This record gives sequence, C-alpha cells and structure tokens, in this order.
Amino acid sequence: MKALVLEGIGDELRIKEVPDLHQQEGYSIVQIETAALNHRDVWITKGKYPKLQFPLIMGSDGAGYLDGNPVLINPSLNWGENPAVQAKDYRILGMPDQGTYAEAVNIPSRLVHSVPEHLTMEEAAAVPLAGLTAYRALMVKCKPQPGDKVLISGIGGGVALFAFQFALAHECDVYVTSGSDEKIQQSIALGASGGVNYTDAQFPEKLADLCGGFDVIIDSAAGSGFTNLLKNCKPGGRISFYGGTQGNIPELNPQFLFWRQISIFGSTMGTDSEFIEMLQFIKIHKIHPILDSIYPIEEANEAFQRMAEGKQFGKNRP
Repeated sequence: MKALVLEGIGDELRIKEVPDLHQQEGYSIVQIETAALNHRDVWITKGKYPKLQFPLIMGSDGAGYLDGNPVLINPSLNWGENPAVQAKDYRILGMPDQGTYAEAVNIPSRLVHSVPEHLTMEEAAAVPLAGLTAYRALMVKCKPQPGDKVLISGIGGGVALFAFQFALAHECDVYVTSGSDEKIQQSIALGASGGVNYTDAQFPEKLADLCGGFDVIIDSAAGSGFTNLLKNCKPGGRISFYGGTQGNIPELNPQFLFWRQISIFGSTMGTDSEFIEMLQFIKIHKIHPILDSIYPIEEANEAFQRMAEGKQFGKNRP
C-alpha cells in the first residue's frame, strides 16, 4: 500500500510503497479516505519528540471505511484504568505506531467509531485528537456552566477552535486571544463576544477591560503571558492548559491563587469514555469542525508548511 513517509528529521515527506497490513486479533484495518494534520506532526518532523524511529508514518487523525461503513478513529492508545491520568505505556497513534497518513491503518477495534451522520468525511477526520483534547480540557476539567465567561487563548489552532465551539454550544459567553486581528474577527463572526490581540502593547489593559474577568480559561502557551491570564481569572475560576509552547511560567503568585480559590489543571488527550462523550456532544449540537484547507496527498509538504507558519484557522487535510 502507499503511505506518506518521513525518513529523517527535517526531511520532506514522500509517498512510498510500504508493506500491506495484516489482520490481528482485536484490531481492525480501516481504509483511510482522509487524514488531518496536528501540530504534533509538525513537531515530529522537527525532531521535537524523543525516541523517533525512521522511517515513520505519522498521522493521529483519520476517517475512512470499515466493512463499507464510514468510521473515524480514536488515536488515544492505552489510556489505562485510571481516568485521572494516562498509564505509563500510553501513546498516541502516529508515533511510534503507524498512523493515518497511509491507505490503511491497523487500530484496536474498540477505538473505531461511526462517523456522526451530519459530518462529511473531511470534517470527521478533523475531530479525533483536537476534539478529544479540547473536550477534556474544557468540559471534564473545568466543568463550565451555561453563562460562564470563557477565554480561549491562541484561537486558530484545532484544539482552541474545538474548545471555542464546545463552549458556545454549552451556552457560554466566549472570548478569544490571538496574534492575528483577522483570526479574532473570524472568531467574532462565528459567535465570540470579543477578542484581544496579544501582540498589542496594551494587551494587559485591553484583556482586563474585555468583560470584567473569566470563569474559565483554556490555554496552550503558558510562558510569561500566563500571568496576564491569571490576573483576569475570577475568584473560583478554573484554568486548563494542554500545551506550553511559550515555555515555563515565571513568577507564579501562590497568594493570588489560594486567596481567589483558583484551580489550575494540566490536561492532555482523554479517556476512551471521554471520546465517546465528545462524539455524542458533537452529534447533539450538530457541531461542524472548522476546516482551514484541504490538500491532495501529493501536496502534503505544503500543508505542513502552512501549519508550521501558523497561518491556519482550523484543520488542514493532506
């Protein structure tokens, strides 16, 4: 079969012939029709994951067919028995396991789910990794209530946009930050109550003036800017972050945290049952993932470049 193969750090992806898959007990071979990019894949190409073994077939997100039926894949492998934290042998599809950038993928049968009827196959492929990550960070960890003021930082990426859509569907009052005025305006057009550009010199003041404080904040950057988010968290507020692209958080004030009774959660991916809950939430609210662009497999490197440059608003498809 054909697959999109990475043969070394910094290399371009190439379409190559690889061995066909063989049926294993407890596994299903899904014929992939469309796959989606995640920042994880871009970081893998840059060597920012340990123990990389080449050649490598990446891809955590995919939708396709099993016995003629449209399905999508839960890429969260071996979560374990404790819903609070993943097991030591937990891993995500696409590294080290062969991923979805191929004509077919071998996946535990329990992780194969029917595509919600209102979704196209392209939309279905966008759901798994980003949808699950956003659902756990927002709905499971922070437990927002209708009417809560929710801030989504760094709007434009897949997880941030799913958190945005989930919060809107849950009848929250949603605000965003971005380094792009265009992305803020796109968010407002989709239902955001407002937004602030974090590259603005007056960002701290404008954030404070936005709505008087937030009940829930979803972040993926951390770093020095986290203090601005923390200062705008209401007493009893909840902050969940699923990434740390800006590095460590300096000068975290414990007095501010305990006096305001603020809770901070770290979150990554989610359990098998949370994936099912997330799919049901999408079905009930008829949520359509936001797609940035769709590329033929021959133009996969262009799709990776677009994501690496941070130009996307939504998910890309190679």
